[in-house]
Amino acid sequence: MTSYKAADSKREEFRKYLEKAGVLDALTKVLVGLYEEPEKPNNALEFLKLHLGTAGPDAPDVEAMKVEITELRTRKEQLEAENQELRGRLQQYEAAPAEAAEE
Repeated sequence: MTSYKAADSKREEFRKYLEKAGVLDALTKVLVGLYEEPEKPNNALEFLKLHLGTAGPDAPDVEAMKVEITELRTRKEQLEAENQELRGRLQQYEAAPAEAAEE
């Protein structure tokens, strides 16, 4: 009887540990995701590995990154336009002395 209580105690301790570490929540979310999949994957274990193994960035981080990407793309386009304009000016200045020398 004592070993039964000791095993029960260890199980409860382990369950509390998993709960505190967030493992139970993560497993529950992945299993719910698998349950809600319209087409069940052929390999459920791969599904679990894929969704458990890669803990992506938090939603606020993703949103901040999207905003930053948009800003950087806009800045890149501005710099490319400026670069084209400056190249055009440079060609004008390089062509002007050559034309003046011919005259």
